[in-house]
Amino acid sequence: MLRLTSSMLCLLGLLLVASPGHAQDLPPWGTGESQGEDLSIYLVTFGPGDDVPSWFGHGALVVEDARLKKSRLYNYGMFSFDERMLLRYAAGRLEFWVDDSSPAATFRFYRSLNRDVRLQVLNLEPAQKVEMGRLLAVNVLPENREYLYHHYNDNCVTRLRDMIDRAVGGQLHEAESVPGRMTLRDHTRRYTAVGAPMSVLLDFLMNDEIDKPVTRWQEAFLPDELERQVGEMQVVDAAGQKRSLVEKTVTVHEAKGRPLTPAEPPRYAPVMLLLGLGLGGAAAGLAAWERRRGARLPRVLLGLQNMLVGLVFGVPGLALFIMWLGTDHTVTYRNENLFLANPLTVLALPLGVQLMRGSARARVRLGWLWRALAGLGLLGLALKVLPVFDQDNWRLIALLLPVSVGMAGALWLMRAPVAGRVPAPPVTTDLKVSGS
Repeated sequence: MLRLTSSMLCLLGLLLVASPGHAQDLPPWGTGESQGEDLSIYLVTFGPGDDVPSWFGHGALVVEDARLKKSRLYNYGMFSFDERMLLRYAAGRLEFWVDDSSPAATFRFYRSLNRDVRLQVLNLEPAQKVEMGRLLAVNVLPENREYLYHHYNDNCVTRLRDMIDRAVGGQLHEAESVPGRMTLRDHTRRYTAVGAPMSVLLDFLMNDEIDKPVTRWQEAFLPDELERQVGEMQVVDAAGQKRSLVEKTVTVHEAKGRPLTPAEPPRYAPVMLLLGLGLGGAAAGLAAWERRRGARLPRVLLGLQNMLVGLVFGVPGLALFIMWLGTDHTVTYRNENLFLANPLTVLALPLGVQLMRGSARARVRLGWLWRALAGLGLLGLALKVLPVFDQDNWRLIALLLPVSVGMAGALWLMRAPVAGRVPAPPVTTDLKVSGS
């Protein structure tokens, strides 16, 4: 049975308001019928939504011909929910396309989702409006509409940024080619702060590619950033006069009850360090309890902890390893977090089950496993002194390294002989029978 997430419902809603015949029936600005003086072009910014893909917000462009009473909204965020979608997404080969729809119907749809809808009327010259309208009408044709999606470099907002920049003769790119406010990782972390577990998972999966210094131009992969930059932009017109790129701003709908996106990324490091120390310390405490009392309960609880760690940290580590070797997700390649959690970590899941059942062999294997993982974690920490190991993953080190060290210590305690305790003699089945 197909289960629709809110992102699926969002796309289905947009498909319902999209025009099915736009490819054959070009709008007047696509046929040359529209006059520049009659055209208005709006940058539309939609606020964040409820599910992960919509946490970052969305954007679109609207072209309106006041004389001919025609308007269309151009949305570069369309993609297909077919049987190969998940495979293409996993491989980093998900194709998006641009479609056009009714602006009023689209605004009503986003309003029903309680998402902000804001318009900026672009202060363009008539010739610029005509050219921009023509390009949008051409982009939406079946032979032109598809593109390979990349969250940071080529998405539904960077396409709008590039279109506006082309209309003003590259002035936007020139003005915004200055140092940005923060890295792409920091931006990602502040927009995902609404869901701490997912924020930490995304932080784990991405490498130092998003830790490099970026320009304000690159920061405009986010709708709010593009909106801010366009609102602040001064352009020089054909007469050599400076003017604001935005003529007017209109709020169509203001979301009620949604948390504001924080201006800075959350400070998770102290909490993650305490959690890591707590998990590692709990493992050592359970081992000490079992060693002192010889009770079954601490062994079962330690086995359960191994199971959970193998599941929660090992599965993402395995996924990260596969994404490096077999996909086009370049932001996952050569990820330093593989020192902390990797395919080996998954082994704690079955071995933890065996430990709960009292397997002596599982104790030995878990001891070797956690010593290896602790060693890899310490190696990753030591390599941070080298400039090439510059990934911003101190939060993950604070969480995962104490867990590995604590588990290694716990399994060592469980195997070490207890002082003053005489080991039982080995049981033998050899019998000597004397004959007469």
